[in-house]
Amino acid sequence: MPYSQPKSKDGSKPLKAKGQPAVERETTQSPPQATSAADSTNSTSAANGTNHERRRSGRVTYRPKAEEMLTVHARTEDERLLASSARPAFLDSDPWRALRILAEFVEGFDALAAVGKAVTIFGSARLHEGDPHYAQARELAGLLAKQGFAVITGGGPGIMEAANRGCHEAGGLSIGCNVELPHEQSVNAYVDLGVEFRYFFARKTMFVKYADGFAIFPGGFGTLDELFESLTLIQTGKIRHFPVVLVGTAYWAGLLDWIRKSAVGHGAVSPEDLDLIQVTDDMQEACALLTASYMARATEDEKAARAAEGLPVRA
Repeated sequence: MPYSQPKSKDGSKPLKAKGQPAVERETTQSPPQATSAADSTNSTSAANGTNHERRRSGRVTYRPKAEEMLTVHARTEDERLLASSARPAFLDSDPWRALRILAEFVEGFDALAAVGKAVTIFGSARLHEGDPHYAQARELAGLLAKQGFAVITGGGPGIMEAANRGCHEAGGLSIGCNVELPHEQSVNAYVDLGVEFRYFFARKTMFVKYADGFAIFPGGFGTLDELFESLTLIQTGKIRHFPVVLVGTAYWAGLLDWIRKSAVGHGAVSPEDLDLIQVTDDMQEACALLTASYMARATEDEKAARAAEGLPVRA
């Protein structure tokens, strides 16, 4: 609900600059009826000339000094969102940024809502054709496609390209959720359905929301981020207990050993939490692990539906 702007002493409303929300200027001098210690301090400071004019925008007041100190520069939408910005830019851009964020979720949900069963494959953008893990990702995605699963990746090069390629070649639905980076990352040639994102968190929601399992190939910080976010969501019950399969026993051995010795050893992780992770080098086994829980859930759902309709339940 809109609210009326307070009037100045002469009865006129504060001016509103074009494209800017109404900003009123106020002094920290207390009104006659105020008697609190804080108000007395403000009045004394104003009288001594140490408390200068403040500006108000809605519930926020600030001095010009604060406005100057809050100026930063950012290269991507994520960086601009997480960083503070100059006060006028904040007032101009953040409401529209909120709408852009909402639009990314809406467009992503709209594009992927009818995908059906799918597996998300994570891995490094730096492992290209000729690397053994590239060949494995391509093979696994092909196996999943033949089982009727769509494959979701970040849509970029490396392992992402390999997974999209394997799925595409096997006739499956190959999905890529690309993200804006300081150095532009284009969607690879094997993506059938591509969705562009400015924000990592919106993109990561799509990876998780529409997946029935997660395959994690060797990768760097981004892959580790996606791995641990998936595990956290499963561990805390925010999503169903979907399979998380690490591909590459030698690559992941050091990390898993550290988790057992340090994280579990210090009580930061429960020993049973390690059961959320499975490791293999066999793509046939990886495919079976990734699809088994979906098949089991589909069977249980069918039994529940038949029971609700009063039909005999198949053993």
